Amino acid sequence: MNRHEIRRAWDAISETYARRRDPTGSDAALIDDLLDDLPSEPTVLDAGCGDGARTLANLPAGSVGLDVSRRGLELARETVPDARLVQADMTAIPLADGSVDAVTAYHAVFHVPRESHPEVYREFARVLRPSGRLLMTLPGGRFETVREGWMGGRMFFSAPGRERTLAQLHEAGFTGLRTETASDPLGSSTEFVFATR
Repeated sequence: MNRHEIRRAWDAISETYARRRDPTGSDAALIDDLLDDLPSEPTVLDAGCGDGARTLANLPAGSVGLDVSRRGLELARETVPDARLVQADMTAIPLADGSVDAVTAYHAVFHVPRESHPEVYREFARVLRPSGRLLMTLPGGRFETVREGWMGGRMFFSAPGRERTLAQLHEAGFTGLRTETASDPLGSSTEFVFATR
């Protein structure tokens, strides 16, 4: 699937995804750990925010939600009315260099073709201030597939594997990588990585 097909796929399943996800869980609690390391009143970018219930709603007021799906952002507007919402691709984030204190990316980057992941991580590093923090899902496997029937539609998934992802983050300028496993919104467990710019 190309980026336009992925955007259309998310538009088609955004409501179903929002309805089926559990808005609580231990991955939401990881945000508290992230916020403990940030200055007071931080600016946080939630990349791949979707409807906003899982991550963006747990971030400070005025955080930025970025998503490729217009329908997802419409739902986020209802869920998190004080957020600043931007429709864009993670490979070209329309924010200034060094403009955010942290980036969250929950269950998001693996919907971008894996050959573009280094570009995504460079964008995360670019928009972060010095010593800014990243918290994102760490895909465990190596895959590139389209899942038919996912959430009643079809969806693209792509990742180069755990170790390659960690290496790509390091290559993009991230340090102090630390991982933690938590429960995810669809009822299984997922590894997450904390990193510093």
